[in-house]
Amino acid sequence: MHELIMWLVNTIGDLGYPGIFLLMAMESSVIPVPSELVMPPAGYLAQQGKMSIWIAIFWGTAGSLVGAYANYFASHYLGRPLLLKYGKYVWITEEKFSKVEKYFLEHGEISTFIGRLLPVVRHLISLPAGIAGMNHFKFSLYTLMGAGIWVTILTYIGYFLGENQELIMKYSHQALIGVVIVSIVIIYFYIRSHKKKKQLNAIAGD
Repeated sequence: MHELIMWLVNTIGDLGYPGIFLLMAMESSVIPVPSELVMPPAGYLAQQGKMSIWIAIFWGTAGSLVGAYANYFASHYLGRPLLLKYGKYVWITEEKFSKVEKYFLEHGEISTFIGRLLPVVRHLISLPAGIAGMNHFKFSLYTLMGAGIWVTILTYIGYFLGENQELIMKYSHQALIGVVIVSIVIIYFYIRSHKKKKQLNAIAGD
């Protein structure tokens, strides 16, 4: 792990901000490059005065958006036709697909924002957004918000902990647990708010 961390520090140091952008774009798509191994070394380099922490965060977040759009467009132009054509063989009818599509159109903002904060989900959340044809402004905004928070957390972990890979992994895991807990709380209040809104609309309709 120590050799890997130092290799990433040296690689990011050599490639600079374009390296951060490229690696985070890969991380945000389907290529398994963990963000926990990209942004902390960038934070460490910022602490050493070799990078600007805010520029590193900017390019890391921008890379996440570009990678997310790679999935978005792939699923938008390939996923929908393939699912409608072959989905019937795995019990995905057009009716079921329409229900999923409708759900994401109604709740795409919260799904995209929370999805960017969660492991594994952050690599996949752009796929249903693309299939549903989520509004580009909303997709970009909520992707940037979620990715920006996670990128900032990881970068500051590297900034304060330096090249201590054991502490970096430890606090990255603790940060992830914290993010998951906050995400659950946000989802809880979102569901409550949505239910109250539906009840008020029902009363108004009566």
